[in-house]
Amino acid sequence: MSKKPQYDPEEIRYPNQHIEVSPLVPEMEKSYIEYAMSVIVGRALPDVRDGLKPVHRRILYAMYEDNLTADKPFKKSATCVGDVLGRYHPHGDASVYDALVRLAQDFSMRYMLVDGHGNFGSIDGDPPAAYRYTEARLSKISDEMLRDIEKDTVDWDPNFDETRKEPKVLPSRFPNLLVNGSSGIAVGMATNIPPHNLTEVINATICVLDNPEAELCDLMEHIKGPDFPTKGIIMGRSGIRAAYATGRGRLCVRARTEFEEFGKDRTRIIVTEIPYQVNKRMLIKNMADQVEDKRLDGISDIRDESDRNGMRIVIELKRDANPQVVLNRLFAQTQLQTTFAINMLALVEVNGKLQPRILSLRHILDEYIAYQEQVIIRRTKYDLKKAQERAHLLEGLLIAQDNIDEVIHIIRSRYDDAKEKLMERFSLDDVQAQAILDMRLKALQGLDREKLENEYKELEARIAYFQQLLGSEEMLRGVLKDELIAIRDKYGDERVTEIQDVEDEIDIEDLIEEEECVFTLTAGGYIKRLPASTYKTQRRGGKGITAMATKEEDYVDTVFTASTHDFILFFTNKGRVHRKKGYQIPEAGRMAKGTNLVNILPVESGEKVTAMIHLREFPEDRYLAMVTRNGTVKRIQLSAINTARKAGIRCITLDEGDELIAVRETDGDQAILIATHDGMSICFKETDVRCMGRDACGVRGIKLREGDYVIGAARAKAGHQVLMVTENGYGKRTDMDEYIRSDGPQNRGGYGLKGYNVTEKTGPVVGVKVVSDADDILVINDAGVIIRMAVSGISTYGRAAQGVKLMNLDEGVKVISFARTDHEDEETAQEEEMPSSDASVSTPSEPVVE
Repeated sequence: MSKKPQYDPEEIRYPNQHIEVSPLVPEMEKSYIEYAMSVIVGRALPDVRDGLKPVHRRILYAMYEDNLTADKPFKKSATCVGDVLGRYHPHGDASVYDALVRLAQDFSMRYMLVDGHGNFGSIDGDPPAAYRYTEARLSKISDEMLRDIEKDTVDWDPNFDETRKEPKVLPSRFPNLLVNGSSGIAVGMATNIPPHNLTEVINATICVLDNPEAELCDLMEHIKGPDFPTKGIIMGRSGIRAAYATGRGRLCVRARTEFEEFGKDRTRIIVTEIPYQVNKRMLIKNMADQVEDKRLDGISDIRDESDRNGMRIVIELKRDANPQVVLNRLFAQTQLQTTFAINMLALVEVNGKLQPRILSLRHILDEYIAYQEQVIIRRTKYDLKKAQERAHLLEGLLIAQDNIDEVIHIIRSRYDDAKEKLMERFSLDDVQAQAILDMRLKALQGLDREKLENEYKELEARIAYFQQLLGSEEMLRGVLKDELIAIRDKYGDERVTEIQDVEDEIDIEDLIEEEECVFTLTAGGYIKRLPASTYKTQRRGGKGITAMATKEEDYVDTVFTASTHDFILFFTNKGRVHRKKGYQIPEAGRMAKGTNLVNILPVESGEKVTAMIHLREFPEDRYLAMVTRNGTVKRIQLSAINTARKAGIRCITLDEGDELIAVRETDGDQAILIATHDGMSICFKETDVRCMGRDACGVRGIKLREGDYVIGAARAKAGHQVLMVTENGYGKRTDMDEYIRSDGPQNRGGYGLKGYNVTEKTGPVVGVKVVSDADDILVINDAGVIIRMAVSGISTYGRAAQGVKLMNLDEGVKVISFARTDHEDEETAQEEEMPSSDASVSTPSEPVVE
């Protein structure tokens, strides 16, 4: 008996439909990530370029469109809100009005961007009046936020119904992100940037323009710290420095108080300024509640005597109360002293897409300067185009003026084809001929040649200036500097928030314990910091412990050791160098994959870190020896790369197809050892390479045979050994004497000597280090496993030996790198070492020696 066919009723009703089956979990993950990014970019976080969220940007631009500038009459806030909703922001009217109100509050904004008329709320927490009662217009300083927007200075997007365009970002001719700050909560992240003094921020921006190598200490000579609109006192500078250095920090903000005598032997505390974002009414209520609950003693009365002349909170004390003790209790138990947590998170444009980034002070200034340079370039191109078009028209008008009678005759007698006749007779183009025809005959007859020539000469001078400006970065920065100075002189004022020094204040580095750490970098660009003590010493031949969890397509590429207080210099394959402190690299667990480098360094697409060194300072008598994959070597003074520039600096100019692979610090009188993939090596005096500038290319260090390439370089030290490790886990030590002839090192530029007997069993060489018996090494394979062992446990053999087994490898696994670190006490290590069932610590077979 045949089965009845099963029909889907939906397929019968809709025969052309197609149902796509999608697993629930991946679909939810994808949708949530898209939602999160939409909130992050489209609502909650400010853009580093103009310091505005989309709603604030739309409010300012909609008011600008309606010509609601500071020199025009006020208009109802309801009109402004309606225009924003109808044109650009299809959300709730309350959210738009709340955003507009904040832009007009003198206790929220250090420099108000909207000029409000009516009740816009108070520091007591009173709500603003409804938008049908209040009026608003742009403030004077908002002119600088929107200046030149009509000159093609910014990019535009279609609005929600594609009926008009809205700016992606405003020109923002002053650094608004720092000046007015921002706060917001997105999905999984939040930002809280304090406001600053306009004069100080512009002075710091000019400092970076004048000195691109300016460091944090130089910037903090100008920017003392946040400058809150409610004034107050910031206690200490360590939190400020931490925030400016790392993007995160905590400030202690205290109210301004004074003691006042009254009556007979009575004292009262007068509060004239309170911390930023504190509700005065709630503050007074909280103090009164604590007095009533007996949690605050010595207070007889609290009242608010604030008026239009300023804030005045009066706290009367009992006759027997100690004023300083009561004040200290108030600071400890009420919002007369608060903590402001700084988190400088903003959107940064990376490869055309906005991405959230935690930014240091220097990073914010660098992003702003780069953006303003683009604004000036685009404005100049616009002005140049307009000037050239006008000059072109003037050339036609001058021709017409020289032949005015004939031109008028042509226009009158041949009206239908006058344009073609003018173009043919006087060699005019279509634009010039049309401009002549568009003029009335009376105006055409009244053309003044002298005025035309004077205007033409002025235009020629302007065109020459614009072309010169576009071709000179120095002139461009000069224009930016002059415009910033003009804004500073027009709108700048004195700071209102005081910063008091605190005795025994702890700096950010004092809060971070100095320790030796292992820094691990994967081929996919993930880096992490982990204490070196995590990897206990094991015997050679073991399998090691897992250093980190990686994706299937990723593997650990580089490992090195440094202190948390050292400078870490990151050299990329494209010849650039970036600088960070060790503690600025996020610490992660042993199995964590770490943080992607793009969140720490501004690396370009296709750029990766290939060499790293650590140091404490940049002395004049120290050098860097750089070696490339194709065997080029270059020597540069260490002080030449002492820079904190966000984008890093170029340290070597590379030939096409070449990469920087190794960098070593030297004292100017050392020998450099270079090793290759096929086991060749060369050792020569570093003085054979003259000291060069940052943009130099270098000279040949070793001559390579076909298919060979450099895998590493080291400093040759007397009494030490050369340690080489191969891809299949073999390695050996060789006395340095075997690389240095009796008459001294070799000459650079030759093929060198055989340093390792590379066979199918050993595999090619993956790294070289100069070591001593006092060292340990960390060997890492592409499965992410690290083994730590004492160098003294590795036997010493000649240059042509194959070495011994250092690490047992599973099938298909290869050693990709190794690093030298300080020796760990073996007794302590053995006490803490946990035996593993799969450790398979084996005694290696006898090495093969030629």
